[in-house]
Amino acid sequence: MKPFFTKLTDMAFDDAIIHVTAILKEYGFGIITEIDVMDTLKKKIDVDFRPYRILGACNPSFAHQALQADDKAGIMMPCNVIVQQHPDGKVEITVINPDVAAGSLNSKALEDFACEVTKELRKVFRKI
Repeated sequence: MKPFFTKLTDMAFDDAIIHVTAILKEYGFGIITEIDVMDTLKKKIDVDFRPYRILGACNPSFAHQALQADDKAGIMMPCNVIVQQHPDGKVEITVINPDVAAGSLNSKALEDFACEVTKELRKVFRKI
């Protein structure tokens, strides 16, 4: 099983971020962190890089339930979503697969719960 779901789109980079953010919101996920990798690499090490953004998505209800199931669940939070533009202009959107991430913690309670989060993120992914 792959640790992520991914697809290419013809949307413009900024439009893809707006689109993904809106769909996540429909399913109760908000963006609590946003890392502009292109900007960070330029500022920190003066390297030019393609548009690449890491969105940290969180559904507070799911987060609370996960932490109740296993206090180490925070290591997997937030659920990362990557939006990146390739040299050919295509934009790729990648969403974490919580099932795989939870499996690494060897917590049966968390694995069962991760299935529910994965179901919701699959719904998000299908609408992208």
